[in-house]
Amino acid sequence: MKKLITKANILIEALPYIRNFSGKTFVIKYGGAAQIEEKLKDTFAQDIALLSFIGIHPVIVHGGGPKISSTMEKMGKKPKFIHGQRVTDEETMDIVEMVLGGIVNKEIVSLINKHGGKAIGLSGKDGGLIKAKKKLMKKTSQKTGVEEIIDLGLVGEVTDINSQALKSLEKEGFIPVISPIGIGEHGETFNINADYVASSIAAKLKAEKLILLTDVPGIKDKKGNTISTLSQKQIKKLVSESTISGGMLPKTQACMKALEDGVAKTHIIDGRISHCLLLEIFTKDGIGTEIVK
Repeated sequence: MKKLITKANILIEALPYIRNFSGKTFVIKYGGAAQIEEKLKDTFAQDIALLSFIGIHPVIVHGGGPKISSTMEKMGKKPKFIHGQRVTDEETMDIVEMVLGGIVNKEIVSLINKHGGKAIGLSGKDGGLIKAKKKLMKKTSQKTGVEEIIDLGLVGEVTDINSQALKSLEKEGFIPVISPIGIGEHGETFNINADYVASSIAAKLKAEKLILLTDVPGIKDKKGNTISTLSQKQIKKLVSESTISGGMLPKTQACMKALEDGVAKTHIIDGRISHCLLLEIFTKDGIGTEIVK
């Protein structure tokens, strides 16, 4: 009987969060270990289905970097990166589109639907969902001190999101699962960082939350302790001190941009923890770092 009462208390603890978030939109960037390990893939799909059942509108943006690299190598093409960005020529772009839209996306959709959700897979090209332009990276030459432009090929950045398409799906109870591929002004196909796509979609939809799944517990201080809550001002200080650097930098930038553009709260959480979404959303302390205005 005690175990049953404990379960009831857990449900009661979640009640105010369910009440507050019902009818709200959560944009979730799905990647890392949660997208690779079989058990974590399944629990993620369960979490998404549950969010939908209780009236929350989840929108998923997924990555797929490791799968793209392994597929390229099988096809005899060596992946190349500059400052963490995949150099994307036309042949690589074909592989990216095939893997993200044809393999990864459909697997996520199938898993969510297996648990009773109504997921539907989309590329950013579908219905002009993600409009993009070529991304230009700039770097100051150590030899000359002159700023140089690095050509990454068909790597893009978001210029606009067709929110009407997503709102129509939401109205019908569908869960959009989006691969981060954009379309240019002249019909070009662009490979885009999934964190930035998720941020742009969250901003356009004025989402209640942007949640980024990672392979770390959250943002850490200089002593290595996870910080549960940070403001934009504190984030800027940690970046200036280089406490936030490397792979965490684009994630915090994505969160900051989303907050500036009207998203209520952003979260960076550890996707290696089973049911990480439920633990972050429906408990008082959560399990990662929330970034607020």
